[in-house]
Amino acid sequence: MNRTKRKIFETSMKLFAEKGYDATSIEEITAEVGVAKGTLYYHFSSKEEIFNFLIAEGMNLLKNSIKIKIDKQDKYIDKIRAIVLIQIKIIVKYENFMTIVLSEIWGNSSRSKTCKKYLDEYLQIVKDIIKEGIDKQEIKPYNIEVLSSEIFSLACASLLHKKNGEIKIEELYKELDRSFIQSLRKGK
Repeated sequence: MNRTKRKIFETSMKLFAEKGYDATSIEEITAEVGVAKGTLYYHFSSKEEIFNFLIAEGMNLLKNSIKIKIDKQDKYIDKIRAIVLIQIKIIVKYENFMTIVLSEIWGNSSRSKTCKKYLDEYLQIVKDIIKEGIDKQEIKPYNIEVLSSEIFSLACASLLHKKNGEIKIEELYKELDRSFIQSLRKGK
């Protein structure tokens, strides 16, 4: 992605998170980026295309990061640990992105459907890990749908632990591991 497209992408993400998609205009995006409308339209055909690109890029980053980490783990409980840690890191680093996803997911608009589609694809990765862990008797049997949502929700809730604009990721992760993840292990 070239510098101008990246700047449009990052500015749009910031404005969508702060003001909401509907309240953000193309004019505001171009003014903040410092480019003409024609330049924006060279890179994106519409505000909707910017939104779709933003959601696709963010969710693909999350999915790819998780896949890389879980492939390095042998035990399923360690795969879940990796998922939780990566989710927290990405949600903290890309807070604006997650704000957009969580604010737009409700309803039946095309944006809601886009968010749901990408979130469902991501959650399917988590569900597959949980199912394999249960099948191999490394993880206690649970409702896979509910548990995958709980794992995602844990990471989203990590934003509530912000103090002075900062989240102590490792500290939070260790507490989640102690209070939640370890309870999933079969035989505990």
